[in-house]
Amino acid sequence: MKTYIVIGGSRGIGNALVKILLKNHKVINISRSQPKVSDKNLIHHNCDVLKDELPEIEAADGLVYCPGSINLKPIGRFSLDEFRDDYEINVIGAVKSIQAYLKILKNGKHPSIVLFSTVAAKLGMPFHASVAAAKSGVEGLVKSLGAELATSLRINAIAPTVTNTDLASKLLRNDKMIENITERHPMKKILEPQEVADMAKFLLSEKSSAFSGQVFEMDYGIVSSKI
Repeated sequence: MKTYIVIGGSRGIGNALVKILLKNHKVINISRSQPKVSDKNLIHHNCDVLKDELPEIEAADGLVYCPGSINLKPIGRFSLDEFRDDYEINVIGAVKSIQAYLKILKNGKHPSIVLFSTVAAKLGMPFHASVAAAKSGVEGLVKSLGAELATSLRINAIAPTVTNTDLASKLLRNDKMIENITERHPMKKILEPQEVADMAKFLLSEKSSAFSGQVFEMDYGIVSSKI
């Protein structure tokens, strides 16, 4: 049984991942609210990653940083503070978490870190300037640390397309919008949190031991295909 740190496991993809991992592992969740799951292998710390000091943890075999943002509007309507906020939650929060737990992770069993990007970092999409810029920073972090930490641990990122979570609720707020977004994907589907969580579990596991410094697009064809 391994121990995994999940930051942001109270909602969406993070919550789906917590539920999967608890079947066979211990989970230390760090978020502003408690996950709606009760299990003897779950430890929860109430914490705002950007504002609070992260809790001390003695040992862990993996880290998943889930917090993110979807802030969409024309470039002329973005304030510089909004750009800063998106960069803070997506990049600085991840860096802070990695720095806080790097030492114990290096001592873990086949340690692995998983971060999250977005397909908008690869595919130019209107109104995505802030989140695309921030998530491109995440991808750069993954590639750099994949090289820097190659002998110590693995780090990878998942870049999902629109996923059916609260974070994306404005994009999926009615049947017509769901239909339009589904039709934009060549495979005529959008992601569910469980699918992304399954991928995160794989990247944490020893089954993915050949991968580090990689960004895996879960796109239902929207980046890789045009039909």
